[in-house]
Amino acid sequence: MLARKSIIPEEFGLPGLVSRVPRKPVFRDRVNKARFIAKNGSCNLAHKNIREQGRFLQDVFTTLVDLKWRFTLVIFTTTFVSSWLLFAMSWWLVAFAHGDLDNDNGKEVCVTNVTSFTSAFLFSIEVQVTIGFGGRMITEQCTAAITVLILQNIVGLIINAIMLGCIFMKTAQSNRRAETLIFSRHAVIAVRNNRLCFMIRIGDLRKSMIIGAAVRLQVVRKTTTPEGEVIPIHQIDVQTESAVASNSLFLLAPLIICHVIDKNSPLYDLSAMELQCSDLEVIVILEGVVETTGITTQARTSYVSEEIQWGHRFVPIVTEEEGVYSVDYSKFGNTVKVATPHCSARELDEKPSILIQTLQKSELSHQNSLRKRNSMRRNNSIRKGGPGGSGGLRRNNSALAVPKVQFFTPNEGGQNPSEIT
Repeated sequence: MLARKSIIPEEFGLPGLVSRVPRKPVFRDRVNKARFIAKNGSCNLAHKNIREQGRFLQDVFTTLVDLKWRFTLVIFTTTFVSSWLLFAMSWWLVAFAHGDLDNDNGKEVCVTNVTSFTSAFLFSIEVQVTIGFGGRMITEQCTAAITVLILQNIVGLIINAIMLGCIFMKTAQSNRRAETLIFSRHAVIAVRNNRLCFMIRIGDLRKSMIIGAAVRLQVVRKTTTPEGEVIPIHQIDVQTESAVASNSLFLLAPLIICHVIDKNSPLYDLSAMELQCSDLEVIVILEGVVETTGITTQARTSYVSEEIQWGHRFVPIVTEEEGVYSVDYSKFGNTVKVATPHCSARELDEKPSILIQTLQKSELSHQNSLRKRNSMRRNNSIRKGGPGGSGGLRRNNSALAVPKVQFFTPNEGGQNPSEIT
């Protein structure tokens, strides 16, 4: 028996209509991953299973500078105390060999007033630190004592040079200057000069400038080559709009660093929805020479997809007040929404009409909001009726009322004229 045909055609049935409905692309939820560079600029990287630990001892000075302050102070104290004890033992042995510890016959000693290890330790401190209290001194009787004096002076100068140089380098590290180089909390993507642009804001809180400042942008993401090789940290350089031959910035006031998303950009194929689901990280590196010290400094930060605001623009913060340019840092990271297509830069290049339609819709909505705002203000002013409030409104209404007009018509009986309004 043949199946009974439905009255409704198949293409207009529920399965057919569902198949014809355009489906939106489905994106997987972004997996939370660790940042490569933290917001404060520190590298989120752990070195494990280093077998050749002796390489760090080949560069002792850099190792001491890289250590934390508590370890540096412990090494500083231990080194000086150990050297004092070592040469105190040397002075005690010189006195013991010469018989100065129990000098009863009155012969001349190598070092005066060194009769115990404690006195030898005090004399060692006086020699190395060059205090010289005057109670203990070396004589011309012992060649060994003169040799020990020369060795301790040389060793003491070497220890002082290394330790003081280490302390100075730790206090004058370039990353301390980077504490006053600030970046905006969020990055933005908006239309500038009819092109989609990735923008951040940088600033310097100090009046002393950074000479030859340069900004580099890198996109770090996990990629897979056509051969199947997985690169977990693939660094891609990103060109900025201010890139010139010298690539230097005049960082006098906060600047907005702009990257035009063109066909050479790694963000060229990303739309607003795809950006939120991607696992990319944009690293910003600011380098320059400190004007006061001449030391090269570097400040770093990064932006993950959650920290990139699509369709926003930074608000102006530089104003002119009484002939002086003023910077309001309270608005440093503030942004405002602007009309921006949600498509990728590739789609925008292929269909330029998308940008025109977006701008027209934005202008139309702006005009409608202005009309509503003006009408609301007009209604509020009418309701208030000026300074007189509701009484003024009544007076205005009475003034606008139609006056009463009398028309005289001849009557036969000479009666009163009729009134017509």
